[in-house]
Amino acid sequence: MFSRRTDLPLDKDPLSRFLPWLIAFMVYLAALAQSGVIGLDSLAQRWDSGMAAPLTVQIPADLETGTAANARRLQIALNIVSEYPGVLKASVISKDKVLELLSPWLGLVEAADVPLPILIDVETDSSVDFDARVLSQKLARRIPGTQVDDHGVWLARLIEMVRTIEGLAAGVLLFILLSAAGTVIFTTRTGLTVHAEAIEVLHITGAHDRYIAKQFAGRAMSMGLKGGLYGIALAIPTLLVLGHMAGRMEAGLLPDIEMPVLGWASLLCLPLLSAFVSGVTARRTVMRNLRRML
Repeated sequence: MFSRRTDLPLDKDPLSRFLPWLIAFMVYLAALAQSGVIGLDSLAQRWDSGMAAPLTVQIPADLETGTAANARRLQIALNIVSEYPGVLKASVISKDKVLELLSPWLGLVEAADVPLPILIDVETDSSVDFDARVLSQKLARRIPGTQVDDHGVWLARLIEMVRTIEGLAAGVLLFILLSAAGTVIFTTRTGLTVHAEAIEVLHITGAHDRYIAKQFAGRAMSMGLKGGLYGIALAIPTLLVLGHMAGRMEAGLLPDIEMPVLGWASLLCLPLLSAFVSGVTARRTVMRNLRRML
């Protein structure tokens, strides 16, 4: 496809039949690894932007007191939280919302069946040095059992873990790329050995190393593109099926990992990348080995 004319019977090489399928397998794995990197990066960015409201005040349910007493406890908590330095906004989370958050683990239940705590979502100013422990102590003195969950701490650790997994996936992607290059090198060296006599004849007739390397590079580039198209054709349905299966899971059990448009576009570039890497690797391999042969 990429070579204009060839003086070597490269199509008859035994390993050339299997190279596109080997590249297809590697591109398939690379597409899965790359989609994991992109999806995890998008997830980490969304979580990172969600750290603007890192606190939740939890007032335990008290079934022995009446509705009016619970309302007073809630008002006291709201007053303390709203007057605390660094708090921008404090809003009560409705019972329906609490049930929605708990439904993946408890199933659909009625509010009367479960003693639901009162939750207050607190939005803080990121420019202020906020101490959640002091706020928790103030609330506990007025309303025993009240807890303040600082989501910023565990969210930062969760983002760090996601970044670590993202780095491992990027390492796997690099390893696949190096493996593909090694496969092309091995196939090219085998082709040089098989066609050593024909290459010697070409040299006698005045052919330069660049001319011979161009034929190997064109053939490798063609097989790299073919294998890349095979691999991406298998990877896209796999990713769609995985996304569909994840979407059928109960909300909250799995994080919502989305693939942006640029992510899909980068996956479609993998066949071109495999063709480029195959061509460049074959050309350099031929040039290096021809110098040793002569």
